[in-house]
Amino acid sequence: MSDLPQSVKIVEVSPRDGLQNEPRSVPTAVKIALIDRLSAAGLPAVEATAFVSPKWVPQMADNAEVLRGIHKRPGARYPVLVPNMKGFEAAVAAGAGEIALFGAASETFSRKNINCSIGESLERFAPVAEAALARGIKVRGYISCVAACPYEGEIAPAAVAAVARALRGMGCYEISLGDTIGTGTPGKIKRMIDVTAREVARDRLAVHFHDTYGQALVNIYAALEEGVIVVDSSVAGLGGCPYAKGASGNVGTEDVLYMLNGLGIETGVDLEQVFEAGQFILAELGREPASKTHRAMAAKRARSQG
Repeated sequence: MSDLPQSVKIVEVSPRDGLQNEPRSVPTAVKIALIDRLSAAGLPAVEATAFVSPKWVPQMADNAEVLRGIHKRPGARYPVLVPNMKGFEAAVAAGAGEIALFGAASETFSRKNINCSIGESLERFAPVAEAALARGIKVRGYISCVAACPYEGEIAPAAVAAVARALRGMGCYEISLGDTIGTGTPGKIKRMIDVTAREVARDRLAVHFHDTYGQALVNIYAALEEGVIVVDSSVAGLGGCPYAKGASGNVGTEDVLYMLNGLGIETGVDLEQVFEAGQFILAELGREPASKTHRAMAAKRARSQG
């Protein structure tokens, strides 16, 4: 495959994946304001929070307050991460309309990230997915370490495909393929997608790339050539993984939008409004943007005001 799609859906992950490892607590009101700004920019899906133990992820302790506090835009989705049935029940009580299950293609990473083997994680996910679907709640699946693992090195595409097949069998409507440590290159990404697409239709796959080696955008382009039409990204490039030392953050939403706009691919998302949302959260965090497009836009604004 080589033709590029006419439109792409962007799943914004900064409120969960981007903030979960921030060292100081981010106020609930700030998280809600960020989500509202992102959805107002036209992003069709904004991953709002995670219903996980505050012992392991203190930043997500206010999950219910965040989910209840956001202004849900008609037609937009606000998925939340749930690791088990306890998390699912808490998410349902808070009004979740979509959940995400987070697995891995690496045995070692699975044990370090969610304290169980791949097989055990899938056994844990099955009743959660079943309960969600019975309530009319959509289920999204994640697979981390689809290119390589910080502990095991290269990951075989067949390992990714096997987990994708299991998640599809549970009823996941979409499966996001994550290059957790950002070591993938276009050739490897294409091979991984080609093998995985034998188990899950390409239009039900998404990509979730980190930019550790500066390959995220070119890997996204390669995925688009392979028929993938959903891209996960994070405003200003916020985020990282606590179990993958040295891995930089998610690809910046601004960078993805700038590339897609240049290709004439529709997203329905306003780049300027995403930039403003990034300015807002960066000011709150006291951080510099990882997104090059964000930095360029900020510099252009400074020059025009100077």
